Amino acid sequence: MRSLNRLGTRPASLPLAADDIVEFHAARLLLLILVCGVAGRIDGLTKMAKLDFFSRYPEFFEAAAKGQAKDAVAPAPAEAVESAMVRHHYGPWDKRYYHVLAHLEAKHLIKVVKVKKTFVISLTDLGKERAQRLAEKASFEPLVTRMREIKKVFGSKTGSSLKNMIYNMFDAEIGRRPLGEMIEK
Repeated sequence: MRSLNRLGTRPASLPLAADDIVEFHAARLLLLILVCGVAGRIDGLTKMAKLDFFSRYPEFFEAAAKGQAKDAVAPAPAEAVESAMVRHHYGPWDKRYYHVLAHLEAKHLIKVVKVKKTFVISLTDLGKERAQRLAEKASFEPLVTRMREIKKVFGSKTGSSLKNMIYNMFDAEIGRRPLGEMIEK
């Protein structure tokens, strides 16, 4: 496991990993909004984070999908976690979200608008084009397939209901962890 300092960054002497590259996270979030969103948008940071959690933690997704409807499609075999998240007040979270969303917005790939208390994250036309190109790449095919299953099982749920479900189903693995602690599985 890589060594992180107390700010959550790696020392400059360690080699870069995909997890350290903004574009890695940006590509995944573009795909998430395209595939799991409705008409190229996701309503709420909590919903985005919980859908992203399931895309990053295949074993948790598999267990949660089995716990849902009996007609849920069986997920593909689980893979290793590429990019870990931490336990936050509202469930799994990545401290980089604000940075990555700002990066995507600066590149004119997404638009973030606050509607009452909810941040609505939408793909721009350029963002849809880029996300569709990513979705067609063979290297993203397993992730896109998993995201399609995530949308089938959890796409209609709210961020709060997903957060509550995650805490109820995975209390020992997530809910009882101290705030800020890395979620591993």
